[in-house]
Amino acid sequence: MDMVVFITASSEDEAVKISKTLVEEKLAGCVNIVKNIRSIYFWQGKIEDNSEVLMIVKTRVELFDKLEERVKSLHSYTVPEIIGIKIKKGSESYLSWLNEVTK
Repeated sequence: MDMVVFITASSEDEAVKISKTLVEEKLAGCVNIVKNIRSIYFWQGKIEDNSEVLMIVKTRVELFDKLEERVKSLHSYTVPEIIGIKIKKGSESYLSWLNEVTK
């Protein structure tokens, strides 16, 4: 089964580094980087309001644990956002390609 994983990062450079590694290591077939998102969240006793970058990662469910471990090893955050959502429906040709390019 295929999935989309959302990961935020502190900068575009960090997102590019993580994304390229995931694709090179075949843990993801594709990563979209969305710049200039604004994140408001509770952290260490106070509300934070920061600019971040969002990665939208396409992968397979069975690769999630390895992907999560790899992201944590590369990420600057103590607790990075790594949220996976299973794909219920999608273009058959795209999902077939995704399964071909991931290991």
